[in-house]
Amino acid sequence: MNLIFIHGLESSGKGFKGRFFQEQLPGILTPDFTGSLKQRMEQLHFILEKKTSWVIIGSSFGGLMATLYTFHYPQKVFKLILLAPLLTVPELEPSKLSSIDTPVILYHGKKDEIIPWKKTFTRAKQLFNNLTCNLVEDDHLLHATIKNIDWKQLIYQGS
Repeated sequence: MNLIFIHGLESSGKGFKGRFFQEQLPGILTPDFTGSLKQRMEQLHFILEKKTSWVIIGSSFGGLMATLYTFHYPQKVFKLILLAPLLTVPELEPSKLSSIDTPVILYHGKKDEIIPWKKTFTRAKQLFNNLTCNLVEDDHLLHATIKNIDWKQLIYQGS
Protein backbone atom coordinates (compact mmCIF):
# COMPACT_ATOMS: atom_id res chain seq x y z
CA MET A 1 0.00 0.00 0.00
CA ASN A 2 1.38 3.42 -0.97
CA LEU A 3 0.13 6.54 0.83
CA ILE A 4 0.11 10.18 -0.23
CA PHE A 5 -1.47 13.32 1.21
CA ILE A 6 -2.31 16.12 -1.22
CA HIS A 7 -2.65 19.49 0.52
CA GLY A 8 -5.01 22.35 -0.30
CA LEU A 9 -4.40 25.36 -2.52
CA GLU A 10 -2.90 27.68 0.09
CA SER A 11 -1.28 25.03 2.25
CA SER A 12 1.74 22.74 1.98
CA GLY A 13 2.82 19.24 2.80
CA LYS A 14 4.35 20.70 5.97
CA GLY A 15 1.11 22.18 7.31
CA PHE A 16 -0.99 20.80 10.18
CA LYS A 17 -2.39 17.88 8.17
CA GLY A 18 0.91 16.99 6.52
CA ARG A 19 2.70 16.87 9.88
CA PHE A 20 -0.19 14.97 11.47
CA PHE A 21 -0.19 12.31 8.75
CA GLN A 22 3.60 11.92 8.94
CA GLU A 23 3.25 11.17 12.67
CA GLN A 24 0.28 8.83 12.29
CA LEU A 25 1.20 7.07 9.04
CA PRO A 26 4.94 6.45 8.72
CA GLY A 27 6.04 6.39 5.10
CA ILE A 28 3.25 8.62 3.79
CA LEU A 29 4.32 11.11 1.15
CA THR A 30 3.40 14.75 1.88
CA PRO A 31 4.88 16.67 -1.05
CA ASP A 32 4.45 20.37 -1.74
CA PHE A 33 2.55 21.32 -4.89
CA THR A 34 2.82 24.72 -6.57
CA GLY A 35 1.52 26.53 -9.61
CA SER A 36 -1.63 26.11 -11.64
CA LEU A 37 -3.90 23.05 -11.53
CA LYS A 38 -2.20 21.75 -14.68
CA GLN A 39 1.27 22.20 -13.15
CA ARG A 40 0.20 20.58 -9.88
CA MET A 41 -1.30 17.62 -11.76
CA GLU A 42 1.97 17.16 -13.65
CA GLN A 43 3.86 17.17 -10.35
CA LEU A 44 1.41 14.62 -8.90
CA HIS A 45 1.62 12.35 -11.93
CA PHE A 46 5.42 12.36 -11.72
CA ILE A 47 5.27 11.29 -8.05
CA LEU A 48 2.65 8.54 -8.54
CA GLU A 49 3.59 7.13 -11.94
CA LYS A 50 5.99 4.36 -10.86
CA LYS A 51 3.79 2.66 -8.24
CA THR A 52 0.23 1.33 -7.89
CA SER A 53 -2.13 0.59 -4.99
CA TRP A 54 -2.24 4.21 -3.86
CA VAL A 55 -4.35 5.42 -0.99
CA ILE A 56 -4.73 9.12 -1.74
CA ILE A 57 -5.84 11.58 0.93
CA GLY A 58 -6.82 14.89 -0.66
CA SER A 59 -7.81 18.02 1.22
CA SER A 60 -9.81 20.85 -0.41
CA PHE A 61 -8.00 21.70 -3.69
CA GLY A 62 -5.94 18.56 -3.06
CA GLY A 63 -9.24 16.66 -3.12
CA LEU A 64 -9.84 18.00 -6.62
CA MET A 65 -6.35 16.85 -7.66
CA ALA A 66 -6.86 13.42 -6.06
CA THR A 67 -10.21 13.01 -7.79
CA LEU A 68 -8.86 14.04 -11.21
CA TYR A 69 -5.96 11.63 -10.84
CA THR A 70 -8.31 8.81 -9.82
CA PHE A 71 -10.52 9.41 -12.86
CA HIS A 72 -7.50 9.22 -15.17
CA TYR A 73 -5.85 6.22 -13.43
CA PRO A 74 -8.53 4.30 -11.48
CA GLN A 75 -6.50 1.10 -11.71
CA LYS A 76 -3.69 2.74 -9.70
CA VAL A 77 -5.86 3.99 -6.82
CA PHE A 78 -6.87 1.52 -4.11
CA LYS A 79 -8.81 4.06 -2.03
CA LEU A 80 -9.57 7.78 -2.13
CA ILE A 81 -10.11 9.76 1.09
CA LEU A 82 -11.43 13.27 0.53
CA LEU A 83 -11.41 16.03 3.16
CA ALA A 84 -13.75 18.92 2.29
CA PRO A 85 -12.86 18.44 -1.39
CA LEU A 86 -13.40 20.94 -4.18
CA LEU A 87 -15.55 18.88 -6.57
CA THR A 88 -17.92 21.45 -8.09
CA VAL A 89 -15.66 22.53 -10.94
CA PRO A 90 -16.04 22.19 -14.74
CA GLU A 91 -13.24 19.58 -14.84
CA LEU A 92 -15.51 17.24 -12.85
CA GLU A 93 -18.74 17.78 -14.78
CA PRO A 94 -20.61 14.45 -14.38
CA SER A 95 -22.06 14.60 -17.91
CA LYS A 96 -18.49 14.44 -19.28
CA LEU A 97 -17.28 11.58 -17.06
CA SER A 98 -18.25 7.99 -16.32
CA SER A 99 -18.62 7.35 -12.60
CA ILE A 100 -15.91 5.18 -11.06
CA ASP A 101 -15.93 2.25 -8.63
CA THR A 102 -12.86 3.18 -6.56
CA PRO A 103 -13.79 3.22 -2.85
CA VAL A 104 -14.19 6.86 -1.77
CA ILE A 105 -14.58 8.10 1.80
CA LEU A 106 -15.54 11.75 2.10
CA TYR A 107 -15.49 13.96 5.21
CA HIS A 108 -17.05 17.41 5.13
CA GLY A 109 -17.78 19.86 7.92
CA LYS A 110 -21.27 21.26 8.48
CA LYS A 111 -19.67 24.61 9.34
CA ASP A 112 -17.54 24.79 6.18
CA GLU A 113 -17.84 28.35 4.86
CA ILE A 114 -15.39 27.82 1.98
CA ILE A 115 -16.82 24.79 0.18
CA PRO A 116 -20.55 24.10 0.75
CA TRP A 117 -21.07 20.49 1.85
CA LYS A 118 -24.47 20.00 0.14
CA LYS A 119 -23.08 20.76 -3.32
CA THR A 120 -20.05 18.58 -2.61
CA PHE A 121 -22.19 15.61 -1.54
CA THR A 122 -24.45 16.02 -4.58
CA ARG A 123 -21.49 16.06 -6.96
CA ALA A 124 -19.73 13.19 -5.16
CA LYS A 125 -22.83 10.98 -5.50
CA GLN A 126 -22.78 11.65 -9.26
CA LEU A 127 -19.08 10.82 -9.62
CA PHE A 128 -18.48 7.84 -7.35
CA ASN A 129 -20.28 4.48 -7.26
CA ASN A 130 -18.60 3.31 -4.04
CA LEU A 131 -18.99 6.38 -1.80
CA THR A 132 -19.25 6.89 1.95
CA CYS A 133 -20.15 10.47 2.97
CA ASN A 134 -19.46 11.70 6.50
CA LEU A 135 -20.97 15.03 7.55
CA VAL A 136 -19.17 16.17 10.70
CA GLU A 137 -19.41 18.99 13.26
CA ASP A 138 -16.39 20.88 11.97
CA ASP A 139 -15.26 23.68 9.65
CA HIS A 140 -13.33 23.61 6.38
CA LEU A 141 -9.99 22.76 8.00
CA LEU A 142 -11.42 19.64 9.70
CA HIS A 143 -8.71 19.73 12.38
CA ALA A 144 -10.93 18.22 15.10
CA THR A 145 -12.24 15.53 12.76
CA ILE A 146 -8.80 14.51 11.52
CA LYS A 147 -7.60 13.95 15.09
CA ASN A 148 -10.56 11.64 15.83
CA ILE A 149 -10.33 9.30 12.83
CA ASP A 150 -8.69 5.89 13.22
CA TRP A 151 -6.50 6.39 10.16
CA LYS A 152 -4.87 2.98 10.13
CA GLN A 153 -8.25 1.22 10.18
CA LEU A 154 -9.68 3.61 7.56
CA ILE A 155 -6.75 3.08 5.20
CA TYR A 156 -6.15 -0.63 5.58
CA GLN A 157 -9.78 -1.76 5.91
CA GLY A 158 -10.61 -3.86 2.86
CA SER A 159 -6.99 -4.37 1.84
